[in-house]
This record gives sequence, C-alpha cells and structure tokens, in this order.
Amino acid sequence: MTAERPRRFDRRLLAIAGLALVFGIAAGFGVLYVSETRSGNAVASSCPLDKTFTAAIDDNATGEVAAVRALDEPFDAGAISFQTADGNKAQLADFAGQTLLVNVWATWCAPCRAEMPALDALERQKGGKDFAVLPINVDNGDAAKPKKFYAETNLKSLPLLHDGTLATFNDLKTRGLTLGLPVSLIVGPDGCARAAVAGPAEWASPDAIRLIDAVKQAEPAGA
Repeated sequence: MTAERPRRFDRRLLAIAGLALVFGIAAGFGVLYVSETRSGNAVASSCPLDKTFTAAIDDNATGEVAAVRALDEPFDAGAISFQTADGNKAQLADFAGQTLLVNVWATWCAPCRAEMPALDALERQKGGKDFAVLPINVDNGDAAKPKKFYAETNLKSLPLLHDGTLATFNDLKTRGLTLGLPVSLIVGPDGCARAAVAGPAEWASPDAIRLIDAVKQAEPAGA
C-alpha cells in the first residue's frame, strides 16, 4: 500500500527539482522548464488561509487533477496583468467576484499546446458569471503567435490574453510555485490564489469539473 500523497507543495521537492535544473537533469512530468529573471508584475501576499476553500481543493483534487495542491500561503493575485485581444491592459483584479482558473502558457511549450483544447472545453462548459478560464500567454513580443495558434487549434471559448514580458511566469517562479510551463492557479472570488498545479492537467475531465464545482461552492470568507 502506498502512502497517502501530500496535500501541499513540498518545498524540499521543489529544492531538489531546482538542483536538477541547475545540473541539466531532465525533469519530466510534462513540464517545459524555463530559466528567466524576474521582472515587474509583482503579486502581493495579503490573503489568509480559508479552511473551507482549502478543504474543497484537498477533497476534490483527484484523478486527472490529482496534482492540484492547496497553497500553504495564499496570495493576492489581483495585480497579475496582461493585454487583452484588442490590446487593452487588464489585470486579475478586473475579474473580482469570479472563481478563476488562470493558466500560464506559451506556444513553444508542447505540454501547454496539448492542454489548451481541454481548457477551451472547460470554459465552454463551465464559464459564466461565477467562473472563468483565463489563459495568459507568455510568448515574447506581441500576440501574433498565440493568435495563430488559436486559429489553427480552433479555440473558440477562451479569451486571448498575452503577457509578452514573461513577468507573470517569473513572479510565480519566485514564489516557488513552478520551474516551468504550464502552470495553473485557482483564484477565489476574493482575488486570492489558493491552489496551483505545475504541469498540465486534463481540465475537461469529470474530475476537473467536480473540482471546479467544489471550489465555486466554497467561497472564501469575505468574498
């Protein structure tokens, strides 16, 4: 019998993964590793733990979304910024009141590309006033490559959001949430990031639908 998997990010495992990256060891797990320095787009840390929300994540992160972990230190993600398809600036704070699945991806990341149709299906099925999937593309420069990818992959439900500076990714990396792409956050209606997963997941699966339904029903206190 195997031991029950941990319910939080294990900082020791992240440290080991970091050493593997330094010495050039292939990390696997469907994550494409990135080495960048931090830039602007900083996120704040002003969110207390919410036991109800954490329990909803812990109890429902199974099967195809078993890698999703509740964060020991939730943080205010409202300052994470990007450009919309029409070139306007926006940030996660503009979506206050909704539960969000924020996915950080790039067209040069094979696991990211493979994950996008499932994210599109999740948004098509569950997107609405209380929930949205927000994929933030971090290709350098303008949004030409993600626009082309959306057209080629026939992504119809997802918004096209772009951060050409890699700032979003780098700020999440400094928090120890990821060493590569893709990475996804579950953000509560209060704007606090409360769970994350480094690597792809099958977001259109019944397991993912159950997880999203559970966290939507577990609004953090004060939301």
